[in-house]
Amino acid sequence: MNAQTLVAKVWNFAHVLRDQGVSYQAYISQISYLLFLKMDEERVTQIGEASLLPDGSRWPNIRDLTGEALQSKYAKVLETLSRHGGIIGAIFLKAQNEIQDPAKLRRLVGLIDSETWLGLPVDVKGDIYEGLLARNAEDVKSGAGQYFTPRSVIETIVAVVDPEPHQTVHDPACGTAGFLLAAWEWMKAKPSARDRRIYTELRNKFSGVDIVPEVVRLAAMNLYLHGITGADSIVEAKDALLTPSPRAYDIVLTNPPFGRKQSYRIIREDGETDSERDDYDRSDFFVTTSNKQLNFLQHIMTVLAPNGEAAVVLPDNVLFEGGAGEAIRRRLLQNFDFHTLLRLPTGIFYKQGVKANVLFFDKKPPSEEASTKELWVYDLRTNKRFTLKERPMVKADLDDFTACYRSGRRFEREESERFRRYPLETLLARDKVNLDVFWLKDDTLDDPDLLPPPDEVAAEVVESLEAALERFRGVAASLKG
Repeated sequence: MNAQTLVAKVWNFAHVLRDQGVSYQAYISQISYLLFLKMDEERVTQIGEASLLPDGSRWPNIRDLTGEALQSKYAKVLETLSRHGGIIGAIFLKAQNEIQDPAKLRRLVGLIDSETWLGLPVDVKGDIYEGLLARNAEDVKSGAGQYFTPRSVIETIVAVVDPEPHQTVHDPACGTAGFLLAAWEWMKAKPSARDRRIYTELRNKFSGVDIVPEVVRLAAMNLYLHGITGADSIVEAKDALLTPSPRAYDIVLTNPPFGRKQSYRIIREDGETDSERDDYDRSDFFVTTSNKQLNFLQHIMTVLAPNGEAAVVLPDNVLFEGGAGEAIRRRLLQNFDFHTLLRLPTGIFYKQGVKANVLFFDKKPPSEEASTKELWVYDLRTNKRFTLKERPMVKADLDDFTACYRSGRRFEREESERFRRYPLETLLARDKVNLDVFWLKDDTLDDPDLLPPPDEVAAEVVESLEAALERFRGVAASLKG
């Protein structure tokens, strides 16, 4: 069964539960708990891995129960696991049964038990979670509110960054842990990982943060069920931007949340969410701004270890915004080797009209000379047409970029139609160090097949107007000051 069929199956049952007063978010929580219990049992029976769950709180303890016996036992299992320590406690934090009809709970247990989940693709729970959010967004005619990174983009980024088993990998906006899982699969396939000691230590090399507790729960489940069980707090529910990181990382792979203004909920020590804040006043940030992508970029620049590498998905405004944006770009070019920019096409995110890029940069030792000597830009946007359903992006669409990137031998790069080199002097000479560079002729007006649908065009117009308004507000604030 593929991910799409699976999503359709669990979505149909979501409708049944909604009629019983169970919200979609609560449904996602419940199916997450049950999926975890079932997949934990599969790890034991099929792979021979030891379960971290206490006796009496595992899948066989609820699988064959019905009626009030099932209802009572399931509630007790959730209560027991919510008090557990380490990663299990994080997964079942404040877990409780919200399906009050025993017959509906029995059907959901049967649905989960009828599948063998470990044989499905790596991020199966991520697929289900994303699919349910997308279906919910379509159902209520609103945006999904999340910008999940396409698997093809994640896999390509990991392949060109090429992390080694001895390196630490971090994602400060980890979502369902797509980047961390892809890095794990890549690193454990390395020849050096065949050494038992190195493989064991590899489980401790991954960490992530996300501000949404439910997403952190899914991330922790994903990592645990794929063998990444080294650290108790491998993923945390907190605001990554709130305080400086206590440690640095060799590799940072991330797609921070999009949106022009800072609107993060603060998570208190008791796990509850509190007020929002407009900006972050951190001593290790050299610019104070309300633009959350710029703040994430600053954060990543501070958490990279010496000679560390980062690959970050960011929207276009990071490339051209003045003021704080210009200051951060200058710092990026000076203190880091910002060597590659991949311009992503539209139509690959749930929200239409999003224009994003992948910034690849390495942290270099302090020097009076700029660390960036040249920036190579790959344009995968101009004259490219993708949609989530009819023409989804696949890894093959990124093969040419991978070939042009020449991981491990960037000195051999050559220019091509879509791959251009820009010396540092050229970049610094641009107005406000605007890195929003392009050179290909846009043929969409001449080719109807390349024209996006009207709703996507409208979304792009709205995105552009919002960007323009934000820039005008900055000008107005400067004039007022």
